[in-house]
Amino acid sequence: MSEDLSNFLKKQIELEEKIVNTAENSVKDMKNTLIKEMILSIALDSKKHASMLTALLSMQKTTQPFISEKKSKELHKNIKEHIELEQEAIRTYKNLLEEIEDEQVKLVVQAIYHEEIRHHALLMKIYDVLIEKETLDEGEMWEFIKDDFIPQY
Repeated sequence: MSEDLSNFLKKQIELEEKIVNTAENSVKDMKNTLIKEMILSIALDSKKHASMLTALLSMQKTTQPFISEKKSKELHKNIKEHIELEQEAIRTYKNLLEEIEDEQVKLVVQAIYHEEIRHHALLMKIYDVLIEKETLDEGEMWEFIKDDFIPQY
């Protein structure tokens, strides 16, 4: 990665962290639970963004195996269970969406439902790759997730 990209990533991490702080401060004393939790969920996404950008920064330092053989075996079991839990959540939210009449509630549940579908698809890909290989390097992981993890709007 070039120094320009490294600097850009650092600035973006700072920006995401400011978003988190602003969001958390804006709802600190808020009594309206729905608004408070919706804003905090956006803050969680910004925390995730900062974490992802931090991972990109760390990738410039070295290209070591992304997942060790020991960790890969642990992940097989844990990811399989996670996939099953995500499937259950998807079914539950889908059924709930068919019954909800309140449009505000439906909007929130629909957003969660779509995130669960995306989580499930990503976990399935990770699981498939873990079965095929014992370790992944960072380049292989990037190729494998770039089209599915980053939504195309």
